[in-house]
Amino acid sequence: MMGGHHAACGAAAWVAVTSTAPYTLGLYPVSDVGVVTGAIVCAGAALLPDADHHNGTIAHSLPPVSEAVADVVEKISGGHRKGTHSILGVAVFTALAWAAGLVTHESETFGTVAVGAGVVAILLVAFALKALKLTRGGKLGPWIASVTIAAIIALLAPEEWNWLPVAVALGTSVHILGDVVTTGGCPLLWPIRFRSPRRVRRTPILKDVWRPGGNMALPILGNAGSRREWILMTPVSIYAVGGVLWALLTQMGLDTTGTYELVLGRITGTTAAG
Repeated sequence: MMGGHHAACGAAAWVAVTSTAPYTLGLYPVSDVGVVTGAIVCAGAALLPDADHHNGTIAHSLPPVSEAVADVVEKISGGHRKGTHSILGVAVFTALAWAAGLVTHESETFGTVAVGAGVVAILLVAFALKALKLTRGGKLGPWIASVTIAAIIALLAPEEWNWLPVAVALGTSVHILGDVVTTGGCPLLWPIRFRSPRRVRRTPILKDVWRPGGNMALPILGNAGSRREWILMTPVSIYAVGGVLWALLTQMGLDTTGTYELVLGRITGTTAAG
């Protein structure tokens, strides 16, 4: 799956899981501010598994820090689409996010400052902005944009950094799911890799599900960037944007629920009358 689509899936998943607006699950409810800020962070977290390539798009999102991070991740994970694209990878990324949340600083002016979470947020925001093509070339621009947005998040939701591990776990899981439904698949059980037997490699359908190198796939979208992927991602992206806008309008004081019920009632009434 393409980088921008991974980011959109991360944002959409965050809205679905944390928002209590219509057509959401509300499994981990957060405030409206948390929905907005978390969507940005989760969009970046959905790019984390691709930080395993020293020359990938994400590696150049926040130079030189992102490049150094990509080098380290690539070496530890064994290369592109290996350790970071596994269940173990999700667990490690989530644990690191949790550990980062423990790094705080007591300030007389601002109280408890979540230093570790703020640093992680800067990197994740940079990932999201790069994947969504909201930052261009150059080294200074991405830093200004990422630090500014992370600072805004810290000011608007200083008490809500406890959701950072949830955002990372959700974002990385969605990324892996997105790659599983393409032809490449993922080594879900890495570092254990079960290479497919010759009989499986010769069997239609099975050979696409259990890849020769041991990756598992359910390639309903075909190759990354396929037309099917674009068709799927159009409503997913609209859903993500709609959920964020709903939270923003609610935070601004608009009675979104009442407005929604009024509009729905009129549509239902019109349909019934027809």
